[in-house]
Amino acid sequence: MAKSSNSALVILAFFAIYVIWGSTYLMNKIAVTELDPFMLASIRFITAGLLIFALAKIMKIPLTITKKQLWNTIIAGILFLSFGNGVVVWALRYVDSGFAALEISAQPLIVLLMMRILQGKKIQPMSVIGVALGIIGIYLLVSQKQIIAQEGSVLGMVMIFFCLISWAYGSLFVSKADLPTNYFVNTGYQMFTGGIILAFMSFGFGETWSLPTTWSGEVQFSMLLLVVFGSIVAFTSFNFLLKTVSPEKVATSTYVNPIVALILGWYFLDEQITMQSIFAAIILLTGVYFINTKKTLAIFERFKR
Repeated sequence: MAKSSNSALVILAFFAIYVIWGSTYLMNKIAVTELDPFMLASIRFITAGLLIFALAKIMKIPLTITKKQLWNTIIAGILFLSFGNGVVVWALRYVDSGFAALEISAQPLIVLLMMRILQGKKIQPMSVIGVALGIIGIYLLVSQKQIIAQEGSVLGMVMIFFCLISWAYGSLFVSKADLPTNYFVNTGYQMFTGGIILAFMSFGFGETWSLPTTWSGEVQFSMLLLVVFGSIVAFTSFNFLLKTVSPEKVATSTYVNPIVALILGWYFLDEQITMQSIFAAIILLTGVYFINTKKTLAIFERFKR
């Protein structure tokens, strides 16, 4: 019975990292059409962080951390959430949700190159093939005339690329940083502090804040899904899977998330899926497959989104 129960949890957890994480692009795209991006991301992560702290208290998980751990969670929160996620939400004003998901799927490529540049790690032959395919896939993706012609699209693509660099550096940073040992507590502090920084960014850019009661029902529902499912359920499922199945299996979310985002964006938002985008996706994701070696995954998968 216990084995059957565990199998059910594994299936549900995979559903979470496949579908829920893949759908966060759609949810953010819906919300950012009405709300200012940094305010949106700030409310999402502050709320999620507070809920995680509340759940930790209920489960009697100690929230005490050292000053060094707090500082490191702040840095990680900035790299992953304040810049890495907040700027992506901002970019969704200018690019389709499916396109953003595809560009972000190149994250392992950036991690690998940064490991080479900053740490001098040798790139394995299979990974070299992956890097080559990844570069070709990205070029095919961003060179489409119908996409480049959209107002602000080039700026959006460039900013997402800088987000990839932020995530990659953040991955290398947290791999060696002194962080809270409990992943639930670690996530809570990163989300809460990252959300606070996003609030300062929002005020600095002069964004207009509004109460949730003034939002449309569609945006309220999107925010609820982002907080509860995208930030808490999916991340908890992700960490559960890392302890239950092999990292290679968990890494399949890298391939599935963009497909889910493309389909949802096409179905709900009428986003266009071109043949070149499909071809670029196949090449790019094949490259990601070659790159996702065990050595890369040890750093990359532990601290994804």
